[in-house]
Amino acid sequence: MISWLPEKQALIEEELNMLRTFSLVAVLCLGAGAAAVAARSPQMALPPQPAVRPAGIPRDAVKVSPCVRTMGEHWAALQNLPTGPIYGVWQGKPVFTEIMVSVVQLQRGFSWANIRPLPGYHIDHADFEFEPHGHAGFMVPHYDLHLYYISAAQQARICPNGLPDQAMKPTNL
Repeated sequence: MISWLPEKQALIEEELNMLRTFSLVAVLCLGAGAAAVAARSPQMALPPQPAVRPAGIPRDAVKVSPCVRTMGEHWAALQNLPTGPIYGVWQGKPVFTEIMVSVVQLQRGFSWANIRPLPGYHIDHADFEFEPHGHAGFMVPHYDLHLYYISAAQQARICPNGLPDQAMKPTNL
């Protein structure tokens, strides 16, 4: 057996998973409107949209998840999914900006220049989390980078009765 074959196969499988994800998003964005199409799709059904948009969230972003413990609601422009930027919202205010980078992208030397907070906010702390099996929305091994605008103590109190964050795991703290 050729020694590089399993590694090459893993890269091909990850690329195919990324292509499927991007294809799904592209299909959802076509048609009469991204939100209407997404609402009809069982794979990308959007939660109910609030009557009032959170201040500071980009105009093209829609709510893509209900409230998740320690994170809040997730908002994103559908064309930016799955990698982001994605924005966290708690009690009507932005609390983080997130990007996701696959292991394959990092191995190829991926760079994302000029990551900034939303206007009027500053970054308090960052969480950099490895997702070896991916998670809903990005099912390939990747890293999540959350840039929080609030303290870690405030973050811990976000959405106490919300969905559990399946990605939560012990960190180096």
